[in-house]
Amino acid sequence: MVNVAIIGVGNIAETHLLAYSKNKNVKVVAFCDINPDRLQYMGKKWGVDKCFTDLNEMFSNVPEIDAVSVCTWNSAHAPCTIAALKAGKHVLCEKPMAMNAQEANEMLATAKECGKLLMIGFVRRHGNDAKIVREFVDSDYFGELYYAKATYLRRNGNPGGWFGDRSRSGGGPLIDLGVHVIDLVRFIFGNPKPISVYGATFTKLHNRPDIKSDKGYRSAGAGEADICNVEDLASAMIRFDNGAVLSVEAAFSLNLKKDEGKIELFGTKGGAKLDPELELYGEMNGYMTNMSLANIQTALSFDGLFENEIDHYIDCIEGRAACIAPAEDGVTLMKILDGIYESARLGHEVLL
Repeated sequence: MVNVAIIGVGNIAETHLLAYSKNKNVKVVAFCDINPDRLQYMGKKWGVDKCFTDLNEMFSNVPEIDAVSVCTWNSAHAPCTIAALKAGKHVLCEKPMAMNAQEANEMLATAKECGKLLMIGFVRRHGNDAKIVREFVDSDYFGELYYAKATYLRRNGNPGGWFGDRSRSGGGPLIDLGVHVIDLVRFIFGNPKPISVYGATFTKLHNRPDIKSDKGYRSAGAGEADICNVEDLASAMIRFDNGAVLSVEAAFSLNLKKDEGKIELFGTKGGAKLDPELELYGEMNGYMTNMSLANIQTALSFDGLFENEIDHYIDCIEGRAACIAPAEDGVTLMKILDGIYESARLGHEVLL
């Protein structure tokens, strides 16, 4: 039995808790959050009576904790993760790994020093769509994958709360949404090394404060006094050491017809689009072909997505699996994000 604590009991913690509750090898034994009202509410909801507002107090009073999920806002990822590792706990840290690559490197170094697992919450790596596409990559259906386009765009989707406050989030849609599709494409590509980026960010629409319609995305801490000083749109080109290039766009607020999230892959033998269903493109007998898979769910399914991630985390802790979302990949992703923000500030390409 793996005894787990949750650090930060906001919205994303609910998905972790639901997944943990379905794993017969896990017992959630403690919560920690700086918001006492939210802490009390979640403790009662999930039947957890060991609730703390101080991390060190939790580790001192609940020594049976084996592992934690860090589900705080981004600025607390590094300090909470490092404290947990030094206390001898394994850590699953939500994405993005940290506020910047420097923090991420400190987290990785601490994990190595303490001999504990540090897994990053790149949940899209655990999706059924990623599994299927990777099968086509492994069978050489695409040939050489040399270009990809990824978009994660919301029409009116700033969640409010800490998401719009740069001091706690580190940025806007790039670090919150773009991180998902950048990492997924890199994972599909076989984790090549990024060598340069060109980026642009825009702060034009903010969080659309005058729009009365329901945003549909609300942070647990959203309120009337929310700060919004992050970008609302980011665009970037990422070049990898194998010659492949990724074009990415991420937005909280954008004047388009509807929200959009798709990935397009282009190879020498074939191509694909996840939008959200998987479509495959290629050639056959001298003709261009379009193909979809029959009798199989190829679109990303959130039913079981976090369960896959949590089960993998527990399997890694218990030695049954090698981690597919290691801290090293989190560091690489933070270097990409740092580079894009720096390129946007400078107005030219940045070498990584």
